[in-house]
Amino acid sequence: MAVLEVNSSNTKNEASGLTTVKQNRGGLEGVVAATTALSKVEGAAGRLIYRGYSVRDLAHTTTFEEIAHLLWFGHLPNRAELSDLKARLAAERTLPEVALAALRILPPETAPMDALRTAISAWGACAIQNKPTLEQAIALTARFPLILAAFYRLRIGLDPLDARPELGNAANYLYLMHGRMPAEEFVRALDSYMVMLSDHGMNASTFTARVVASTESDMASAIVAAIGALKGPLHGGAPSKVLDMLRAIGTIEQSEEWLRDTITGGGRLMGFGHRIYKTTDPRSEELKELARLANSHDLALAKHVEERALALLDELKPGHEIHTNVEFYSSVVLDAVGLPGDFFTPTFAASRIIGWTAHVLEQSANNRLIRPNSDYIGPLQAHFVPIDERSN
Repeated sequence: MAVLEVNSSNTKNEASGLTTVKQNRGGLEGVVAATTALSKVEGAAGRLIYRGYSVRDLAHTTTFEEIAHLLWFGHLPNRAELSDLKARLAAERTLPEVALAALRILPPETAPMDALRTAISAWGACAIQNKPTLEQAIALTARFPLILAAFYRLRIGLDPLDARPELGNAANYLYLMHGRMPAEEFVRALDSYMVMLSDHGMNASTFTARVVASTESDMASAIVAAIGALKGPLHGGAPSKVLDMLRAIGTIEQSEEWLRDTITGGGRLMGFGHRIYKTTDPRSEELKELARLANSHDLALAKHVEERALALLDELKPGHEIHTNVEFYSSVVLDAVGLPGDFFTPTFAASRIIGWTAHVLEQSANNRLIRPNSDYIGPLQAHFVPIDERSN
C-alpha cells in the first residue's frame, strides 16, 4: 500500500520563489491512492477485473463463495478449497446475541443500512478487536445476511430464523428473509448479482475502509465506516430510487413525456451515468440478462425507459457520454427476487463485504498511514483582535 500523495496544484515562480495556489475540483480525481492486486476498473473500455478475471466471465461461471476465495486467497478454489471455505462460512452463520439485542431496540422505521451499521458496531465492540484477520472477514461475510434478514423480520413482527447449513450465501439470505426455500432461479440471479458487486476498485466505501485500516484500527471499525460511505446516494444509496422512478413513469406510453420533462427540467435520471465508466458498465449488461426474471410489464418498461432515456440524453446532452450504470437493472433484479426496495443497498453491502475485508487485509499486510495533503485557500495573515474589541 502506497501512501496517498495528492498531486499538488501549487506552481512555483522560479524567479521570485513564490508559490501560487490554484484551486482544484477536489474529489481526489486522478489520484492514485493505493496499490492493489484485488480489482481493476477500466472505465474507458467498460471492463472490470478481479485478480485478472473479467467479471462478465465470473458472473456466468462462479459463485459468491468462489469470489470470496479469489479475493481473500488470491486464486479461484479447487473443489476441496471451496468445500472448506463453505464449511467455515456455515460455521459462522449464527446471529450474535449482542447484534440481535441492538436490532431489537431499533424502531421499525429505522433504515436497514443504519440497522446493519448499528449491529456490526455492537458486535464489533465485543468480538472484533486487534489486527484484522481472515477469520474476522469470514465471520462478517457470513453474518451480514443474517443481520439484514433478522431486522427485516423483526420490523414486520416475526422472529428471526436460523440459517440452514446446507444452503449457500445467496440461498440463505432469501430463506432467512421470507421463511421459505427460494426458487433456484432466484438464488442464481442473486448469487450472480453478488459476484458482480463484490469489489470495484478504489470506490468511496473501499477507500474509507482502507483509510481506517491504515490507522491500525480494527476490522469492525473499518467496515462500519465503509457502510456509512456506501449509504450515501452518490455511492450505493440509489438503487431503490431507480425502482421509484420506474413506478413513477408507470407505463411505456407515459415514458417519453416523463423522461423529456425530467431532463429538460434539470432533474436526475436514476440509474444513468458513472464517475469512472465512460461507456456501458459491464455489470449492467449482465444484470439486464438477469432481469428476465421480472414480470413482463416491469421488464418491458425498464428496457423501454433505458432505450428512450439514452436516446434523449444523446439528443439533449450531446457529448456527455452518459450510459446505463449498475443500479438500473440491479433494481429490477433485486425486486424480482423478492427483496424490499430499502434492502437494495444493504444487499449491495452484503456483496461488497468480501471486497471491503479483502482490502482491509491487503492494507494491513503492507501498511502506511493514509494521510493526504490539502490545498489551503484561506487567509494567511489574519490580524487577531481581542474579544472585547470585536464589533458585532
